[in-house]
Amino acid sequence: MKIKKTFQILSYLQYPLVLVGFFFILKPYLNGFEFLRNNIEILWTSYNNALIFLGLGISMSTLQDTSKTQSKWTKKIWENPKKGKQMIYLMTFTTLLTLCLGMFGYFFSRSDILKEMSFGIIILGIGLIGFLKTAIEVFENHRIDKKTNANI
Repeated sequence: MKIKKTFQILSYLQYPLVLVGFFFILKPYLNGFEFLRNNIEILWTSYNNALIFLGLGISMSTLQDTSKTQSKWTKKIWENPKKGKQMIYLMTFTTLLTLCLGMFGYFFSRSDILKEMSFGIIILGIGLIGFLKTAIEVFENHRIDKKTNANI
């Protein structure tokens, strides 16, 4: 039980990692647009770093307790079998699209910048795989049509 609690505490690392990701999204614009226009490669490097940190943040979010939901809105989605399945399908599509885009760019791009961006997209896709697994567990734990006295 201590290990489970430790991982749940570690899941809070998702917030600083996502904030670092958002910092990298904003970073190219902090020196002004004139500087950015003259150094456009900074934009791609920052976006790649943002993708990596967002992927790591999403990965950390998968360590949270799947027996609880974060809000009433998400609870409504995961309790409803139809909405929950639609969400799982949407997340699956998004995850596969992200991974395919990243791998396609990594293996078939001739540009070093696109290869680096593809690496960041792959990291984001890997984070989404864990997030999808967690969403499936949350759906299994909360869907109303599968609840019995045994699992309440």
